[in-house]
Amino acid sequence: MSDTTLAKSFEPHNIEAQWGPEWEKRAYAAPAFAEDSKNFSIQLPPPNVTGTLHMGHAFNQTIMDGLTRYHRMLGENTLWVPGTDHAGIATQIVVERQLDAQKVSRHDLGREKFVERVWE
Repeated sequence: MSDTTLAKSFEPHNIEAQWGPEWEKRAYAAPAFAEDSKNFSIQLPPPNVTGTLHMGHAFNQTIMDGLTRYHRMLGENTLWVPGTDHAGIATQIVVERQLDAQKVSRHDLGREKFVERVWE
C-alpha cells in the first residue's frame, strides 16, 4: 500500500508501536491525584452485545477521550470509568434469537438459567 492509500480498516499497530512507549515514558496517561486540583470524571458505556461499533459509538467515545485528555492537560484529576451495560434489552433480544435458533425459549430455561446464558 502506498503512503497515499488508506487502509480499509484502522490499523493502529504501527502508530502505537512508535508512540505508546513514549507516552508511557512521559506518563501521559498515568493516574494522579492532587488534593488542590479539580476533579473530572466521565463514564464510558461498554459496546452493545452485538459487538458492532457504529459511528455513533466511535463519535461518542472520541469526544469522551478528547474531554478526558483535555482536563488532564489542565492539571485536573481525571478518571474515565468503564460503564455499566446500557443495552440490556438488546442483549436479551440477541440471546433470545440464539435460543430460538436452537428451538428453545427463555421460558423453557427459566430465569436463573436464562441469566446464566446472558452472562455467557
